[in-house]
Amino acid sequence: MKFTVDQIATIIQGAVEGDGTQFITGFDKIEEGKQGSISFLSNPKYESYLYDTNATAVIVSADLVLKSPIKTTLIRVKEPYVAFTILLQKYQEMMSVREIGIQTPSYIAAGVALGKDLFVGRFTHIDAHSSIGNNCSIHNQVSIGKNVQIGENCTIFPGVVIYNDTVIGNNVVIHSNAVIGADGFGHAPQADGTYKAIPQLGNVVIEDDVSIGANSTIDRATMGSTFIRKGVKIDNLVQIAHNVEIGANTAIAAQTGISGSTKIGENCLIGGQVGVAGHLTIAPKTIITGQSGVTKSIKTPGQTMGGFPATNNSDNLKRAALIRQLPELFEKINKIK
Repeated sequence: MKFTVDQIATIIQGAVEGDGTQFITGFDKIEEGKQGSISFLSNPKYESYLYDTNATAVIVSADLVLKSPIKTTLIRVKEPYVAFTILLQKYQEMMSVREIGIQTPSYIAAGVALGKDLFVGRFTHIDAHSSIGNNCSIHNQVSIGKNVQIGENCTIFPGVVIYNDTVIGNNVVIHSNAVIGADGFGHAPQADGTYKAIPQLGNVVIEDDVSIGANSTIDRATMGSTFIRKGVKIDNLVQIAHNVEIGANTAIAAQTGISGSTKIGENCLIGGQVGVAGHLTIAPKTIITGQSGVTKSIKTPGQTMGGFPATNNSDNLKRAALIRQLPELFEKINKIK
């Protein structure tokens, strides 16, 4: 990578404040910036680094008011984080060399429909009656079951397992060792104390522009479908149970578990290590803070919920503050006694 500050400003539609003729050869965090690198400032907590950084250029907000002199060149944009993301994407596109072709050994059953410009890695297995759209990259040791439909421009990384009847849209990314379509956790207790497995006859439907993190699992429905709607972003180590529906553009952080038949609305943000009970409904634009436990449906859109059991987060924070005061209160009560 070697571009001038002015050229980068053109890519991200920013205004240069300083020497736009300097060359940029790499990326750095603002606190680690060095000559030739570009960084960004989005979080106000890091503003102090702006005045000392050695980065050649920093992407900042258009309305940032400087509090001290700086030695770096600024590129002012409306949203620094978004602009920096666009720049990273452009760089990745320029540096990426996408492989095309079918490596051996691999197994592709007779009658599988393959699109144009595919890459299939070694030791990958694609079973009968499946179809894969144009411009997909299926990496090494991927297992794709029967009657699986995969759209265009998808990337499936090594070790992914996709069970029978799964439907995947366009522009989907599935990271290593994710499992899509395994049986849901359905076991009927018997009179003698044993359990009888309930057949899981449904499937998983993943819509366009979804990203699924490494080692995440999405279970097939008992009947019907488990739905991951358009634009959903799922982190690593997330468990989504049978017949769950995740609404469009919802983001779920790592180690979260969502129990069966729960419906998550659109544009929700779910923090790490959240547990959601089954058969609930979560309203659109709900934010659930990390390590919360959701035991009841959330019906009002746009709330921030936290704690266990999850309540309005302002109430949760007050409750946490009171709990921290319990030792002192206990001591006072003992003195009164």
